[in-house]
Amino acid sequence: MRILMAGVNGMIGSVVAPYLTSQGHEVVRLVRREPASSEVRWDPDSGLIDPEGVEGFDGVVHVASMRWPLRWTPKFKQQMRQNRLATNGLLARTLAGCRRKPRVFVFASGMGIYPSSGEEVLTEASTLGTDFVALLQRDGEAAAAPASAAGIRVVSLRIPMVLGGAAIRQNMGRMGDGRQWSSWVARDELASIIHYTLVTDALVGPVNPVSPNPVRNAEMATALSRARGNRAGPSLPAFVLRLMMGEMAEALVLASRRIMPAKLLAAGYQFRFPEIETALRHELGVAV
Repeated sequence: MRILMAGVNGMIGSVVAPYLTSQGHEVVRLVRREPASSEVRWDPDSGLIDPEGVEGFDGVVHVASMRWPLRWTPKFKQQMRQNRLATNGLLARTLAGCRRKPRVFVFASGMGIYPSSGEEVLTEASTLGTDFVALLQRDGEAAAAPASAAGIRVVSLRIPMVLGGAAIRQNMGRMGDGRQWSSWVARDELASIIHYTLVTDALVGPVNPVSPNPVRNAEMATALSRARGNRAGPSLPAFVLRLMMGEMAEALVLASRRIMPAKLLAAGYQFRFPEIETALRHELGVAV
């Protein structure tokens, strides 16, 4: 496949692009700067993209994102929303207008679309949340509607905590009481899932790219300390997290989301890293 990709240099994209290439696909980058010969320029903030440059692709992958700070001010929340709607909407409208449309458009959404649900098991068919993060993700997914209406197979990946990058190298401890469910996915697993969604026609609409084995937050901290070969970091009470992080603590850190990859399992996907400690050791480069 010839694949156009946004977010190639990010924490997720930097693994996805090489994986797609290793599977025999050609990856062309969407960039905001002056493009090289094998790149296509876009400027979502200004609503600009090279319409000729996006012609002739078999698939499009959008995993670009902006960095989220610990505390969300009203101004930043507005920026988060504008960024999500601008990037998803610009791509969807442009792809819908192509003379030769791509067969599939895969883009990143997030697990925050689901409400904190305690012990309840969540699938793609579950009720969606109504807080700021949920509405952000819901509206982001809705912005891709023009592509779907044009006959393009659209897949929104409701991505959970990704085990990768600098975050898992920190000495984290239990958050709050540690009983909240944490859904997760290994970074290399996510690359494999994105490839699978590109080539599997049965996958349409929202997909949960999560391990089938979610863990409680306390289990996550213990598994990380074992993989790192040290003691878990200090526990942080819920009130401290709320003081430090404000709304983000309640929406993402203390929330309990026990998410299952129902659509992936039904489509026959075989997980490479289904267990938390094995996935952490793989990412950290530690022998199992």
